[in-house]
Amino acid sequence: PQGSKEGRAFVDAFLKSSMPKKKAEAIQDILTRKAVVLEHYYKKKAKQKRRKPKGFTARQRREMRLFEIEPDQQRYAIFLPLHELWKQYIRDLCHGLKPDAQPHMVQGKLLKADLHGAVVTVTKSKCPSYVGITGIILQEFKHVFKIITKEDKLKVVPKLNNVFSLEIDGFISYIYGSKFQLRASERSAKKFKLKGTIDL
Repeated sequence: PQGSKEGRAFVDAFLKSSMPKKKAEAIQDILTRKAVVLEHYYKKKAKQKRRKPKGFTARQRREMRLFEIEPDQQRYAIFLPLHELWKQYIRDLCHGLKPDAQPHMVQGKLLKADLHGAVVTVTKSKCPSYVGITGIILQEFKHVFKIITKEDKLKVVPKLNNVFSLEIDGFISYIYGSKFQLRASERSAKKFKLKGTIDL
């Protein structure tokens, strides 16, 4: 009922909890003017820092053999479709590889292109045993190419001190491995400078 002590006590308690920053005198003053604005205070929740998922370490990748190709899969014929896809990718990248295309434009595109699936040949090397190796690039790392030859042999060829030739639709491009020691993802953003002569 109106005017009861219980009702008054409830209203006072309710107003104190709704307006914790105001004193009792201020609440009474508000009540006399019959203008009550209830406030609600949210408790600030501590922001939880999102932890970025950590990738595998180099040691873990080696133990899990993530980058190893099984011996029964080391066959040249298996990767010929990959080479055909790569050729189409380069044609699209170079806008058709027309006969009137400028060689330096094609060279610039090839320097930044993904080479997985390309057929390359080692034309010069400080190690004579590498010269003449021809095959499809299966994997490119920072310092080496993994190449599958027509004899179904997987060769690991270092980029350092080797020159590779790459031919597509009559365009022959040379890759100086010593200046090419980058991962494929890093190479796409790198600016290559023109140089007159390059030594092995």
